[in-house]
Amino acid sequence: MNKMKWTLAVSSIFLLASCATGKNPQDPYEDFNRSVYAFNRSIDKAVLQPVAKGYQAVTPDPLETGFENFFSNIGDVGNFINNLLQFKIADASSDAGRFVVNTTLGLVGFFDPASAMGLEKHDEDFGQTLAVWGVESGPYLMLPFLGPSTVRDTVSQPADNYFDPVRQINPESAEYSAKAFRLLIQRVLLLDLEEQLESAIDEYSFVRDAYLQNRRYKVYDGDLPLEDSFDCDPEYEDC
Repeated sequence: MNKMKWTLAVSSIFLLASCATGKNPQDPYEDFNRSVYAFNRSIDKAVLQPVAKGYQAVTPDPLETGFENFFSNIGDVGNFINNLLQFKIADASSDAGRFVVNTTLGLVGFFDPASAMGLEKHDEDFGQTLAVWGVESGPYLMLPFLGPSTVRDTVSQPADNYFDPVRQINPESAEYSAKAFRLLIQRVLLLDLEEQLESAIDEYSFVRDAYLQNRRYKVYDGDLPLEDSFDCDPEYEDC
């Protein structure tokens, strides 16, 4: 499944090379991206959103929180590795500490005593690592099934998958089941934003701009340059 997703992502990049429109310096493939967004949105409304609402309705809040904590704890492995690769030693130490504490005292991550102990949670991936290494983001992409991305974030996905402890689960059917359940939980966490999304004048632009702003915020760990503006990305235009 992961190989199939990676093939789809790479195929999209090659297809996009022939359909650039130049309307937006950050989104030169807007026409294609909009068609993919419409496709993804139709699947979301038909399948993911109803399942997420059903799960939220029948799952007790403490159990729901426990599952969120469990996958968040697994994510600290990737956070640790990427912070090391970015030479953020203090943050990497916090990630390692969180994983050890929550895996043991937190019963394999079902509870989160690490936060109560002051061990800060981080959110790092290989796309952010590439950015720290000086790799530019490249054009915005809307990938089939995978959603918002950039060229940099797309090519980083195999590394993120490699760092993912879930891929160590055997047999493969169990691995895919765990990843599907994690996807469900991630969709549940976005349900509260649905009303805001549907009230947007242009859903596609809203998602695109929110994604690009959020990625830039994460690359700088929230400490954006003083001259930086969310309306102007130096990677694409003169600011």
